[in-house]
Amino acid sequence: MSVLSTAVLGARQRLRVDVVPRASTSLAVSAGSVVSLAPSLLPRTPAVQGVLTGILVSVLWGLTTLVRRHTPAAGSGTRTVAAAASAVLLVGSVASADHWQNSLRAAMTLPGTDAAYWVQTGCWAAAVCLAGFVAARATVAGARRPGWRGATVLGVVFTTLCWFVVPASTAAAAQHFRSTNVEGERFLAGTSDPRAVRTYAGLDTAPDVTGRAALAVRELDRAGGFARGHVVVAVPTGSGWIDGEAARGLERRFDGDVAIVGQQYSYAPSWVTFLFDRGDAAESARALFSAVSAHIAALPAEARPALHVYGQSLGSVGGSAIFENPAATDATCSALWAGPPAGVVDTDGAVVLANSSDPVVWWSPALLARAPDLSRVRVDAPVPHWIPFVSFVQTTVDLVFARDTPTGHGHRYGADQGLRMPGCGSAAETR
Repeated sequence: MSVLSTAVLGARQRLRVDVVPRASTSLAVSAGSVVSLAPSLLPRTPAVQGVLTGILVSVLWGLTTLVRRHTPAAGSGTRTVAAAASAVLLVGSVASADHWQNSLRAAMTLPGTDAAYWVQTGCWAAAVCLAGFVAARATVAGARRPGWRGATVLGVVFTTLCWFVVPASTAAAAQHFRSTNVEGERFLAGTSDPRAVRTYAGLDTAPDVTGRAALAVRELDRAGGFARGHVVVAVPTGSGWIDGEAARGLERRFDGDVAIVGQQYSYAPSWVTFLFDRGDAAESARALFSAVSAHIAALPAEARPALHVYGQSLGSVGGSAIFENPAATDATCSALWAGPPAGVVDTDGAVVLANSSDPVVWWSPALLARAPDLSRVRVDAPVPHWIPFVSFVQTTVDLVFARDTPTGHGHRYGADQGLRMPGCGSAAETR
């Protein structure tokens, strides 16, 4: 055999090997795709599904790249088998995910998926994988060129910018809310019954929770709220939001003979408050409840309205903290929690309204190792089986889009929140 023939044969063999991806690459693609396409709680857009798939595949590819540096290279036969198995898994995962997505969409009265959906998903996944590959290569090359000293300087500069810029932008957003008091204005303006009363104490109306609670009670008394048959202490979410649908439901539930009072404790989004300032919700809820219940207790027995507590999401965390004091239980007619976060809300004795498709009801670090407690949810859509780690990943992604659903699904609750508030007529309805 001539030298030229040998060279051509070698080139052909290398080409055949290079066309078939490494076994580790096939493993990363199949594993990342299977995890990302596992059943979710909420319908996914092509962009969300594609980005998730791309991220997981990129991360797993990076990990397998590190591992394969310390392991012998697989032969062409192994590569071929791995690529074929990966293709089968990918096709099966897409078919299963298509069925699941359409089941969710049917339950939520949304349009189903089609071929264009999966083409777009694939494009997003490929783009993210490519971006991850380029970024990884650029990072490695950049770290090598200036050396560790230069890389360290870049890291310090980036961290410093984040340290100063992010808090500055957050402060600017907080200042906007201080100047407009958006959530309080929306709540007060949304009254659906002229006989009902709503009062709200904004965060900057008094220097502390006790002062705000006293102000809320004075305003409630001035507006005639204590002359109504029912008073509801509504604990807001982190930003001060009280669901208008819930308030309108309460006004319908009590036929306008109700006063609803809320007190703001933060300007930050609920997830920020939940992670870093959860105690503020509890402290504010206790202060407002104590002030309202004390005022009611001072009224003549025949003139005392029934006292209720309502909280949605982070509001239910603050609301349940009220009943850590046994005296609060005796003073309360009923309590209702909508979409309570998993594992942090005492639901004993309270009415719970929770959608099975609500990721807030599912998510907690414990989801990594054990199935969620769904004993008090209402099934509004197909419920996925719990899978260790995979369910945590899927639920974490769904958290970001928990309210991007029709009312009655995900973390969106309608007027039925208020309509479900029990009265005080039977032992089963009281705490």
